[in-house]
Amino acid sequence: MRFGLKIVTFHLEKMQQMKTKTIKKTRTPRTNRENHCPVPQGTLVLIGGKENKGEDKPDNKKKPSDFIKLQVLQAFKDATHKREPVIEVVTTASSEGPQSFEDYQKVFQKIGVTNVGHIHHNSREEVLLDAMMERIKNADGIFFSGGDQLKLTGYYGGTDFLTYLKYRYINEQLVIGGTSAGSMALSTPMIYAGNEDVQELGGEIKLTTGLEFVKDVCIDTHFVHRGRFVRMAQVVVTNPTCVGLGIEEDTAVVVRNGLEMEVVGTGLVIVIEGFEIRSSSIHEFSEDKPITARDLRVHLLADGDKYTIPQVNPPHK
Repeated sequence: MRFGLKIVTFHLEKMQQMKTKTIKKTRTPRTNRENHCPVPQGTLVLIGGKENKGEDKPDNKKKPSDFIKLQVLQAFKDATHKREPVIEVVTTASSEGPQSFEDYQKVFQKIGVTNVGHIHHNSREEVLLDAMMERIKNADGIFFSGGDQLKLTGYYGGTDFLTYLKYRYINEQLVIGGTSAGSMALSTPMIYAGNEDVQELGGEIKLTTGLEFVKDVCIDTHFVHRGRFVRMAQVVVTNPTCVGLGIEEDTAVVVRNGLEMEVVGTGLVIVIEGFEIRSSSIHEFSEDKPITARDLRVHLLADGDKYTIPQVNPPHK
């Protein structure tokens, strides 16, 4: 019995030595490896939809005394810091891609942008087969039109196209812009379903992972005009780490350095924070009952106002 015990002890000691050696081998390179998150060199321009395209007044609202035609799209051009930037318009989210591109081509010409390309895909397979890298490499700005945001995440998620866009956004002064669904897709989490008829009921707002140019931020658009406050509040209540960013029509949020926001346009940006929520009905989340919460914090921001996106999660790769 003692002999058998010695053998068992010997094997346990050997296994422990091997385990220790293995751990050392795997830990050493990780310890020496840098693990910081770089500050993006690029800029985001997040538009709440129905941006002015040269009309004499904004759509769906009274004309402000300080109204400026084409203000929001001019902010997108200005962010490139180029007199004649190269812009690629991605209309994949739209069911009317050619018409959508034609509209933006005309409006960009009004603000002096004549080099405008068109990217449109009808399936994920088309994305995988399309050699777009040279065009993306030469672009100063990428603009995502409105439509169905789920097409953008479903077609572009995990592709070389998206990876290269992120690489350029992080390391170069590339401008990524979007309007309506094209704006909503740039954040994560991303709302893809749940309108005003069901927004107050628990679990009726459908979420997925967005394209992740901003994280722990949920973007919603047409925010005031379509009464979307409650659906955004539900997103925040289900995970208060997330900041809700509701952008009204003809209004944009320009994001610099990944965190610094500035509002441009005729409408409001409504920021909803849930960090101080004391109680909510999350423990009885049900499609039969309205969601409730106490101590949400709300900011109303207008043209020229600034806001820094809180970093609750430590930066990590």
